Amino acid sequence: MSKNSHTTTSSPVTSWVQQAFAAWQGGQREQALALLQQAHAQAPDDAGIEANLARVELGLGHVEAARHRAARLALKQPEGQALEQALVQAYLAMARPAALAGRFYPGDAAQLARDVDAALLQAEQAHQAAGSVAQDATHAPSWAAGAAPKVLVLPHAGHVYSGGMAARGYALLRPHVARIRKIVMLGPTHRMAVPGVALPGVGSFATPLGAVEVDSLAAHAVADLLCVLSVPQAHAQEHCLEVHLPFIQRLWAGQEMPRVLPLLVGSVSPQEVALLLDRLWGGDDTLIIISTDLSHFHPYDQARHMDLATCAQVLSMSVGVNHQQACGATPLNAALLQARTRALQVRQLGYCNSGDTAGNTHEGRQRVVGYASFALYEPPTPSDAAGLDAQAGARLLQLARHSLHQATAAAPVPAPAVQDLSTMGASFVTLTQSGQLRGCIGSLQAHRPLHQDVVANAQAAALKDPRFAPVTAQEAPHLAVEVSVLTKPEPLHFANESHALWQLQPHVHGVIFSCEHEGRTYRSTFLPQVWAQLPDPRKFMAQLKRKAGLPYDHWSASVHLSVYRVQKFSEADHAA
Repeated sequence: MSKNSHTTTSSPVTSWVQQAFAAWQGGQREQALALLQQAHAQAPDDAGIEANLARVELGLGHVEAARHRAARLALKQPEGQALEQALVQAYLAMARPAALAGRFYPGDAAQLARDVDAALLQAEQAHQAAGSVAQDATHAPSWAAGAAPKVLVLPHAGHVYSGGMAARGYALLRPHVARIRKIVMLGPTHRMAVPGVALPGVGSFATPLGAVEVDSLAAHAVADLLCVLSVPQAHAQEHCLEVHLPFIQRLWAGQEMPRVLPLLVGSVSPQEVALLLDRLWGGDDTLIIISTDLSHFHPYDQARHMDLATCAQVLSMSVGVNHQQACGATPLNAALLQARTRALQVRQLGYCNSGDTAGNTHEGRQRVVGYASFALYEPPTPSDAAGLDAQAGARLLQLARHSLHQATAAAPVPAPAVQDLSTMGASFVTLTQSGQLRGCIGSLQAHRPLHQDVVANAQAAALKDPRFAPVTAQEAPHLAVEVSVLTKPEPLHFANESHALWQLQPHVHGVIFSCEHEGRTYRSTFLPQVWAQLPDPRKFMAQLKRKAGLPYDHWSASVHLSVYRVQKFSEADHAA
């Protein structure tokens, strides 16, 4: 906490800040937080108070709230950007060190990488060899074979015991690593009783392969749920999530890592965890991992009999698995509740126990632990259907170019055939000059045939964009043309601002913002292409609000968001 932080207030607020500093110096950190919260409530625009609040929250382990507050402050005031960067670095430096390296998996990074890669290769070869037989009466439909799983249920013992079985699930992700950008991990608490679901309260988890950043936006999105607590000490020695991280690190080696949220599930009902999962379900960029072993410490044959019955229960999505059947019964049952609600299909990837792997001795088979892997798949949606092909895109570009030249009286460009472009459609036409925007107009809803929409929007982008002077006949031939064909906007449902931001898919989602404020309606949109300039969801949303005419940090219950996707066709791409 900084004593010299600038404040613009006086009187009791100044007194509260001074008392907060004294409390912090005296080790009374919770009292310092309460005093600063009181001061901030009276002076919400005071940057100094907000900066100190962020520092105190971070010092108390409320890392999600601290990072969120620092990001908001950076948007409001230029000097807040330095604080944001400092807090981001402090956040990442709050690392949960590798607790199981050298015990549950190799402590040497090179050996760990070799072992994980070998397990993944063996699993991939097993899947390829099985082919269509891999479904083996597991109820998964034919389309699931090449789809990305939405939920993986995987074991969490030492790699020599269950690593091969866990790899069965991870191997399915190889074709989809570019799409999966968020991973939510849930496992049971083995070492500490927790009256709810424990956030990690740190910025990263370390393994010998490096650090995995904790998804602070996801954590903040669920921090208001009554069952969610920040309990770093519960994660400190817990193995059920750490053993999975090397698989994620090797799958995404050399690529941008997905954002990961590790959650430990303690004494809480499956229904409450199902509500948490509902909030963190996300889109096709989100993977959920349920970490659980099956029965513990029974003789080999008895364990196998128990475990196969449990597997049948999971395959039938029968909610009611108990903790004798699976240590992660609570998150498993929560996932099954969501799977039933959302009509997921389940596929069993394999089963074994420790008596089949590193415990394959007479003594080891007297007390075994069971392991199984399952993949759960969402049914395909209409949005998964293919869009326009490259030839249709080329004709849309030619049509936009024709319309641009016609509107500006530039040299004529022939119009293409449009018979197969007459279905109702919505489009945006973007004009650029040497990479700089020169005009952009479009439709958010399909209200006329697509070819007519492109013609009208090309003309409007040239002549009616209020941000620019009309395009001249001399300029038109030198402008680059881009046509974006939009999907139907879908409303985004969210519980709070962080939840909304977390659900956005950078470079994929176009976003429509609307809000009622003081008797006026504010509205704006950004195409997915804008993510290239604003890759951070917080900054993307801040600029979208600014474009609508509202402050960067505005938020209220009247905010509505919709998302859409686009097929983008550009002259530069087609020329290439």
